[in-house]
Amino acid sequence: MSRPATENLWAGVDPNTVRDLQADVCRDPHSLLGWHLSRGRNEAVIRAFHPDASRADLLVPGQPDQTMELLAGGLFACLVGPDPIPALSQIAFSFADGSRVVRGDPYRFGCTLGELDLYLAGEGRHLRLYEKMGAHPRTVDGVAGVSFVVWAPNALRVSVVGDFNAWDGRLFPMRLLGASGIWEIFIPALGPGDLYKFEIKTQEGQLRLKTDPFAMAMESRPRTASKVCGLPNHAWSDQEWMSDRAQVDLRRQPMAIYELHLGSWMRIPEHEDRWMNYRELAPRLVAHLKDHGFNYVEFLPLAEYAYDPSWGYQVTGYFAPTSRFGSPEDFAFLVDTCHRHGIGVILDWVPAHFPKDDFSLRRFDGTALYEHEDPRKGEHQDWGTLIFNYDRHEVRSFLLSNAIYWLDCFHIDALRVDAVASMLYLDYSREEGEWEPNIHGGNENLAAIDFLREFNTEVYARFPGAFTIAEESTSFAGVTKPVHLGGLGFGFKWDMGWMNDTLRYFSKDPIHRKYHHNDLTFSMLYAYSENFILPLSHDEVAQGKGSLYDKMPGDHWQKLANLRLLYTYMFTHPGKKLLFMGAEYGQGREWNFDHSLDWHEAQEEERGGLQKFVRDLGAFYQGEPSLWSREQEPAGFFWIDCSDAEGGCVSYLRWAEGRESLVVLNFTPVVRHGYRIGVPRPGRYREVLNSDATVYGGGNVGNGGIIDTIAEPVHGQLQSLALTLPPLAGLILQHSSSLD
Repeated sequence: MSRPATENLWAGVDPNTVRDLQADVCRDPHSLLGWHLSRGRNEAVIRAFHPDASRADLLVPGQPDQTMELLAGGLFACLVGPDPIPALSQIAFSFADGSRVVRGDPYRFGCTLGELDLYLAGEGRHLRLYEKMGAHPRTVDGVAGVSFVVWAPNALRVSVVGDFNAWDGRLFPMRLLGASGIWEIFIPALGPGDLYKFEIKTQEGQLRLKTDPFAMAMESRPRTASKVCGLPNHAWSDQEWMSDRAQVDLRRQPMAIYELHLGSWMRIPEHEDRWMNYRELAPRLVAHLKDHGFNYVEFLPLAEYAYDPSWGYQVTGYFAPTSRFGSPEDFAFLVDTCHRHGIGVILDWVPAHFPKDDFSLRRFDGTALYEHEDPRKGEHQDWGTLIFNYDRHEVRSFLLSNAIYWLDCFHIDALRVDAVASMLYLDYSREEGEWEPNIHGGNENLAAIDFLREFNTEVYARFPGAFTIAEESTSFAGVTKPVHLGGLGFGFKWDMGWMNDTLRYFSKDPIHRKYHHNDLTFSMLYAYSENFILPLSHDEVAQGKGSLYDKMPGDHWQKLANLRLLYTYMFTHPGKKLLFMGAEYGQGREWNFDHSLDWHEAQEEERGGLQKFVRDLGAFYQGEPSLWSREQEPAGFFWIDCSDAEGGCVSYLRWAEGRESLVVLNFTPVVRHGYRIGVPRPGRYREVLNSDATVYGGGNVGNGGIIDTIAEPVHGQLQSLALTLPPLAGLILQHSSSLD
C-alpha cells in the first residue's frame, strides 16, 4: 500500500485515543474504530482492534476479503469507498498460533440512547430506565445484536465481557456518553441467553468484574454472570383482574395474605428434595390459597440473591427474578395464574440496603457509587449490608425504575417495602457518635423520606389498584397518610406492635395472662392511626424464636386450641390479615428456609382440625362485611367488655351496614357457664363459628347454636346474653337480622 494511502488510514485520528486504546483506558473507542469518512477525500476508513492479533481481514458480503493494514500494536485499518459498508460486514482476526476469530464490528453503530434519556437519568426522573439500561436484544441497521448500557461515572474504562470474547476486557471497550457517567455499546450477533459482565477499570487501575445492575436474568448461585434477556413478553390473560382491581377501595375489602418463602413451601422429595419451579408451583399454590380463604399471596423477595440464608433480603440482581425457580417468563406465568383465579400478588421489595458481594453493586466503579462513602451513613452494622445513597439522583432513578419494573412488567399488585424503619432514621441501631444529624439537627433521613414519598406517589399515579405496604416498626407518624397531606403515602403498614404484644400475651401460661391483659387490648388505642395489616410473619418463626405452635403454652391439645383462638382474635380484630406458611396447620418445628414445610403434619387428625378451622374462618371472613368494610372507621368496632382481666375474656362487636358480628374470646382453659355480656339489640343470636367445635379438634363446648337475649342490662346495654364459653376458644355470634 502506498504511503498516501497509509496516511489516509490515520486521517482524523487523535494519537491520544490510540494511546488510550492500547493502554486499556479508552473512553471513546467509537471515535477511532469502526467506519469513518476520510477527511476531504472520496473514501472511508475501517479500523479494528485486537491487541493479540497478527492479522485482520475485512469480510464484506458479496465482496472479496480485504486484508487490513497493521497501523500500531493491535490496531488495523483499510480503505473502502465513501458509502457505508453493509452492516453485516465482519472482521476476521488471525493469531500467531494459527487460530482465527470472526466477529461483527461493534463500532460502526450509532448510540442507542437519546439526549433525553441521559438528561432524565441524570435528574433522577427517568423512571423506566429498565427499557434503556442493561442488556437489550435489538436490531440496529438490520443487524441483530445486544445493546449494553451501564452507569459507572468514575471508571477509567468499561468493557463488556463474556464467552463471546473470552472474558477479555480489552476487546469490547464501551464509550462514555459525555458527563452522564453512562457507557454504551451495541454488539452484533449476541442474543438472549448469552452470559456477560462488565469489566471496570478503576481510577487506581484495578479491574473489577461486575454483574449488570439492570440485568433481567442471572445465573443461579454460586455462579454470578448476568444473562442477556429482553423485557418480559408474556401473553397475559389477566385483563379482567387488572381492570377490576382499579375499581375497588382496598381499605373496604377483605385482605387475607399468605406469606410464602418459595424455596421452602413445598419441594419434590422424589427428586432429591428439589425446589418446585414457578410453573409447578402455580396450580398447587392457587388451590391451597383458595381452599384456605386467602385472596393474596406475599412472596419473600424473588429478585436474584446469592446468599440462601438471607431468604432473598440481600439482593444482588434487582431486575432479575431468581433463576432458582425458572425464567422470568415462568415467573410471569405464576403471577398470571394467580390473577386468573382471583389471587393478588404481593412482592417483598428491598430498597433499604444491599449486600457487600464484590460482584454486585458494592463500590461498583471503584467508588461508593450506590452506597455512601461515609460509614456513618453507608453501612448497616447489624446486617453487614450497605445503605443506598438516596441523595444521588441516579440511585433514586435506579430504585424507582425497579419498583415500576415489577409492577409494569410482571403485573405485581403490591410491593411490601422491607426495613422502612432503617431508612427513616439516621441513628437506626447506632450508638452516640456513630451517626451524623441531618441539616436541621434531627435524626430523620430526609433523603430517604423524600424517596419513599416519591416512590408511593409514582406507584399510585401509574398503576391504578396497585398498593404499597411498609414494614415499619416505630411510631413514625403518617406512614399511610397521603403524601399531599404530609405523610409517606403507603397504602398499608404492618402492625408490628400488635404482633409483638399479641404473641407475648399468648406465650404466657393462662394462669398469668390476667397480669398482661393490656398486651391484648392496647392495639385498639391506635388501631385507626394508620391503615394496618396484622402480621403473624416469618420474622416470628425463625432464628431461634420457634414456631407459632412452640410459642403456645400447654400440651398438644392446648397449643392447637390456643392457635385457633389466636386466629379468631386476629381475623375479627380491625386490620388486614397475614399468616406465614405453615401456620395454617400449626407446624411444630421452627421454619427452616432450606427444607420443605412438614406437610405430613397436616395429615394428622388434630392438626387437620386446625386446618379445617382456618379454612372455615377464612371463608367466613371473606364473606362477612362486618369484619372489613368499616375497619378503618372507629364506628366499625365497639368494645362490649375489655376489662375482664381476671376472667381472661374479652368481647366486642364488629359493625357494617346491616351487619354485625359479636366476638367473645376466652383466653383461659376454664369453661365459663352463664357468662353474661351486654348486646345492643334484643332477639335471637346464632353461634356461627366456635373454635372449640369437634370438627376443629375441640371439646365441643358451646351454646347449641341459638341463644336468645334476656332483658337484663349489663355492660351499658339493656339486653344481654348468658353464654357458655368454651376453654381457650373464640365464639362469633350474629343477630338473626344479620342472617336474613
